[in-house]
Amino acid sequence: MFNYILRRLLLMIPTLFGIILINFMIVQAAPGGPVEQMIAKMQGLGSDATARISGSTGAEVGADLNSSMTEGKSVSSSLNSKYRGAQGLPPEFIEEMEKQFGFDKPAHERFFLMVWNYLQFDFGDSYYRDVGVIDLIFEKMPVSISLGLWSTLIIYLISIPLGIKKAVKDGEKFDVWSSGIIFVGYAIPSFLFAILLIIVFAGGRYLDWFPLRGLTSDGFEDMNVIQQILDYAWHMVLPVAAMVVSGFAGLTMLTKNSFLDEINKQYVLTARAKGLGEKAVLYKHVFRNAMLIVIVGFPSAFMSIFFTGALLIEVIFSLDGLGLLGFESTINRDYPVMFGTLFIFTLMGLILKLVSDITYVLVDPRISFEGKS
Repeated sequence: MFNYILRRLLLMIPTLFGIILINFMIVQAAPGGPVEQMIAKMQGLGSDATARISGSTGAEVGADLNSSMTEGKSVSSSLNSKYRGAQGLPPEFIEEMEKQFGFDKPAHERFFLMVWNYLQFDFGDSYYRDVGVIDLIFEKMPVSISLGLWSTLIIYLISIPLGIKKAVKDGEKFDVWSSGIIFVGYAIPSFLFAILLIIVFAGGRYLDWFPLRGLTSDGFEDMNVIQQILDYAWHMVLPVAAMVVSGFAGLTMLTKNSFLDEINKQYVLTARAKGLGEKAVLYKHVFRNAMLIVIVGFPSAFMSIFFTGALLIEVIFSLDGLGLLGFESTINRDYPVMFGTLFIFTLMGLILKLVSDITYVLVDPRISFEGKS
């Protein structure tokens, strides 16, 4: 097992390199880079998505632009033609922006410099915020951890027992009416259910039981520990409920079908013929084999809920987490934040995949990866 883990850890290096390279090439080919974003900002054409851009970069560039324009410096059309909307701007201004954003170097130099920095876990600073990428991620992490952790935990606590129960009661009344609930969970997107929860329970039209925004209340630091826990749980009820409803349906049916497949196998019939009780058959024999397919899907399910799946929930409930950070950095072309979060998320996904393989062995010792090259 040690050799397998070592091989997987070494394989993460070219995997990370390849993912970063592909995304870097795509981003370089996409129009509307940070220089174009800043040009639009200075000309008052910036979109709402870039309205939150702040810090010394914009102020300094604006001052450079004003001074350059007043001095009447000539325009170099050959320099400005590669940037949309740059016609009429002083070439010195464009060169200064390229230097600030690091675009005065060729693309391959910028890529290998970025990779070298990432190997040292140096992710640089955000283009538009006066803060480092790591500090920015740590600042947003509590929201995403809260949503991802509690949603995943509750989904698994509901789906696995419910899936087992549906497999045991297959075709009976319990299986029929619970399938109706599951189909509703399939049909309603998390963001639509979140809006429904706000209308009903957050003062939208009927009840005003839960807060509409934020992770904690004002004055949270002045509360005692018990009050802080209750306040935190109070804020988490609606967003977590919205994510659970849309997430438990697929895992429940996966668990049911996996158990149904195992229940009909010969070894289960043999165990029952020997006089073993139904619980002993299910949890000592069937559970170990049926749960393998559930375990293999855990990393992708967790990463989906933890990062991408929470984006609309974060927007609806005004939760400033990693999903919203990734979306804003993409819209604003904040490349250090984009690639820094991509690197960290990919690394976490690869580690979780390795953890799921190790869990395979813990659940079923018959599985061994030692013979795999």
